[in-house]
Amino acid sequence: MNDTLYLRCKEKNIMPLHVCEVGVYLPEASNVLGFIKDGITTTLVEADPVINEKLRTFFANDKNVTLVEYAVYNENRQLEFCRADASTFARDIPSSPALANDKFDIKKANTFTVEAKRFDEIDNGSIDLLSIDTEGCDWYGIQNMTSRPTVISIETGTKNYINPFIKEINEWMQSNGYEIWYRERSDTVYVRKGSVQFTFTEKVRTALGFK
Repeated sequence: MNDTLYLRCKEKNIMPLHVCEVGVYLPEASNVLGFIKDGITTTLVEADPVINEKLRTFFANDKNVTLVEYAVYNENRQLEFCRADASTFARDIPSSPALANDKFDIKKANTFTVEAKRFDEIDNGSIDLLSIDTEGCDWYGIQNMTSRPTVISIETGTKNYINPFIKEINEWMQSNGYEIWYRERSDTVYVRKGSVQFTFTEKVRTALGFK
């Protein structure tokens, strides 16, 4: 469990009513597991049918959890995925961590096909915390989002990987009134301007690009 996002929100007294994670992977590693344990209404969006079976089992008794078994993309269509454990990705994405950091051999990939949907067909407008980590497809969720969450955590880059749509993401954040709160490993966490009172140390670390 990566509980940094959960603990940071607790520290700032951010209390979401509806959290959503897109690209969950293993349930015990969920970025929103702390919120789930607190009984917060949660939408989990995951494309991999193998992972979805694990999610259904793990969260079987959590009535606050809704599992949506689709990929999030920029159009409704069938989509081919390459299975690379935690870095499983859409085959036609320009770049992903598996390709950039792990030299993944796409020709030898274990591939599978899933149904993809635009995020505005999943998002009902009530999400106030979004965590999205879809190995290069993250922009498609942001681009078609109905909600305007207080907090958005998104995979932006690590090692040799830079999100292929980082320019579009940064422009969207700026035009929609978001600012960087902090960086955590491969993720950047944004908040709506005015929703968080930054400490001096937080301001300095963010300005210098520290995690």
